[in-house]
Amino acid sequence: MNNRQLYKVIGVRDLTDSTYTIKIERNNFQFVPGQCVNIGLPNDAVNREYSTYSGVNDQYLEFLIKEVTGGIVSPALHRLKKGSKVSVDGAYGLFTIPRPEAKKKYLFIGTGTGIAPFHSFVKSYPGLDYQVLHGIRTKDEQYDKKDYDAKRYVACISRGQSSDLRDQGIFRGRVTDYLRKNKVDPGTVCYLCGNSNMINEVYDTLQGQGLSGTNIISEVFF
Repeated sequence: MNNRQLYKVIGVRDLTDSTYTIKIERNNFQFVPGQCVNIGLPNDAVNREYSTYSGVNDQYLEFLIKEVTGGIVSPALHRLKKGSKVSVDGAYGLFTIPRPEAKKKYLFIGTGTGIAPFHSFVKSYPGLDYQVLHGIRTKDEQYDKKDYDAKRYVACISRGQSSDLRDQGIFRGRVTDYLRKNKVDPGTVCYLCGNSNMINEVYDTLQGQGLSGTNIISEVFF
């Protein structure tokens, strides 16, 4: 684990009214895709845990953050300007792919900003045979959709207009609705990240389709 250090902000990029990415200098920071990092402000003991969003070979570190109304850290990070400093501690966690294999099938299921570690997986391991199911409320929450193979990304949208259905890669309903209509091959390695209700329901659904618990790895975001 790295010691807590200060890193310079390269920039903050808005994705929606309340979701953004913060990009900071790399400074040889080492992590395994899927691991978490604690980020806070200098001279402030309060920090929050965020999954890495950037690829392992990128020259910078990037994190996908949802601003929490009334929160302490996420609104403060959102206001930072280029050249500001943040404190960083990590990386840690076991929500990783120990031995990425081109012959294996991977299914990444995330809700909201729970897609962050999967973005890091895809950027870090270009040879993966993967599919991303992204559970979101509205169409504008398809964070950096362009970074995924269009045939491998499905946004499961729980709200919005029926016209969304004409767009490639959009499914009207929740990720659990999608899985009930599109059964998963039992040999698939599944990673679940996001809210606990989704994870519990998806876990039961996948097991009901014959997947072993050893092939279902989860990380609760909220």
